[in-house]
Amino acid sequence: MAVKIIAVAKQLPKYSRETKEIIPFVKLWMQDQDERFQRKVIKLFEGAGVDKRYSIMSPEEVFTATSFEEKNNIYTNEVVRLAEKSLKKSLLKAGLKATDLDYIITVSCTGIMIPSLDAYLINSLKMKQDIVRLPVTEMGCAAGVSGIIYAKNFLKANPNKRAIVVAVEAPSATFQLEDYSMTNIVSAAIFGDGASSVILSSYEEDTGPKIIDQAMYHFYDATHMMGFKLVNTGLQMILDKEVPKKISEHFPAIIHPFLEKNNLSINDIDHLIFHPGGKKIVQTVEDLFGVLGKNIKDTKEVLRLYGNMSSATVLYVLERFMDRNPTKGERGIMLSFGPGFSAQRILLEW
Repeated sequence: MAVKIIAVAKQLPKYSRETKEIIPFVKLWMQDQDERFQRKVIKLFEGAGVDKRYSIMSPEEVFTATSFEEKNNIYTNEVVRLAEKSLKKSLLKAGLKATDLDYIITVSCTGIMIPSLDAYLINSLKMKQDIVRLPVTEMGCAAGVSGIIYAKNFLKANPNKRAIVVAVEAPSATFQLEDYSMTNIVSAAIFGDGASSVILSSYEEDTGPKIIDQAMYHFYDATHMMGFKLVNTGLQMILDKEVPKKISEHFPAIIHPFLEKNNLSINDIDHLIFHPGGKKIVQTVEDLFGVLGKNIKDTKEVLRLYGNMSSATVLYVLERFMDRNPTKGERGIMLSFGPGFSAQRILLEW
């Protein structure tokens, strides 16, 4: 029994700005800092590989001193709206109703809400009262792929069922106005907000790429490299500058044994569906795949158009491939990295 991905649909927040429109806000934010440092920060924003980003808040709200409570209240209200719109779009693409879903996984790490997001969606869309729900939190950028892995395992054990993974992130709600560290600045330069929903099915008649295999890879002694620290002003980004180097060192162990287990090599892979973590990470992976004769053009384009939306971003890349309807028999590999430090992989076949 095959588990297939049958629909993917994104949803963008109502606010958007091109990077050149953000620069005046950055200059105002940095006005009391050393001029040389200001120039460095502006150059970083302009060279981050992100032309535009979307947000649940206006730039004025992002760059205004507000409490963690106020920012988190905006997060809880807006992510429910984004998730609902994304979910409805994916149902429309798949030709399904909300009551056709048996399992819902919601993914988010950029705010705190109890009940979790899935409870609100079950109520607003009047899903089955016995639907199985699983909120996935604290896994960062890797969690979009993680959610699909959990859904696949559920469906593999339950024939004739359907699952949905809803990833919603709002990194703008985590921006630290009084933090002038390079970590906070880099985070502000590369991140954007967004949502995406993925529907999976174990029904034989449903069509879409089959999940051939999936696996996680955990880096030892790397819990300090990426994540959030809860401070009085909210969620403070942790992002070690050694992340690209760590990925490069482990890359062969992440990719090749996984493919070999399925009697494949990188030459058998037609599509690379990689999470655009940021310009340096993308450049690192582009170089690694480039040596193997592969490209990650769609990953670079998603970063340019939307920025890094944490867990949802790799699903934007997946949607681009799904909408092209690749030829039967073509294969793709999904890959994302996140706090832990960890890598998540999925092998697809159309």
